[in-house]
Amino acid sequence: MVRSLLRRERPGLPPRWRDLLAARSAQWALLGDGERDRLGAIADELLRTKRWEAANGVTMTDEIRTLVAAHAALLVLGLDESWYDGVGTIVIRRGAMRRPAPVPSWGPVRGVVDGSPGPIDGEAHDGAGPVMINWTSARREAAHPRLGRDVTLHEFAHKLDMRDRMIDGTPFIADDAERRRWVEVCTAAFEALRAGTAGSVLRPYAATNPGEFFAVATETFFTRPVELASAEPALYDVLRTFFRQDPAARVNAAIGAGPV
Repeated sequence: MVRSLLRRERPGLPPRWRDLLAARSAQWALLGDGERDRLGAIADELLRTKRWEAANGVTMTDEIRTLVAAHAALLVLGLDESWYDGVGTIVIRRGAMRRPAPVPSWGPVRGVVDGSPGPIDGEAHDGAGPVMINWTSARREAAHPRLGRDVTLHEFAHKLDMRDRMIDGTPFIADDAERRRWVEVCTAAFEALRAGTAGSVLRPYAATNPGEFFAVATETFFTRPVELASAEPALYDVLRTFFRQDPAARVNAAIGAGPV
């Protein structure tokens, strides 16, 4: 009972959340009315049931909470909120973090991802551990998907990957045939990146390991979907099947182009 009461006291979306997203999120403009309603419901649930913390000079504002929650919600728009059961805390900080040395970042869930040394914009910890987001990058990338990056999408993609207790670039897929197709397509695309024979639509960081491949591919699926569908149609297709969304169709509809 106490836990339930505490959860209800956490604020959800502010009254002007739609205006905030219209001003700050390029993804918002591509969604239909029903998708916007569902996005809001999921974002509101994330705000009310997860712990939100500010760090490194950030003051938590309605803009921050709304934009990060909405972009996290975008990933599961075609799935359901239970995919984020493993998210305990979302930490928003200003500026990149620095990791002095690499740590294991794929295989059985352990430690954190991203695991690269040097400055990083986010981390996703295993279990109920936190998701950490650099607000400076999150704000910029949400408004400019042409950059091909979105730290919120990237880190929450890691949490989807962790749902089956493995960081291996393959989220839980119940259907055997769909899972086999996923492994076949993603393995081929990952190996092409590692061999230097792939195109340029996926940024090189995707070749780090299978977990980072999935996170970068997810970013690209939502931020540069038309380019991904053209350059890597098989990869786009398995992502579309898993997420139950078609971002390229949204973009084409918005610009009046034909189907992919």
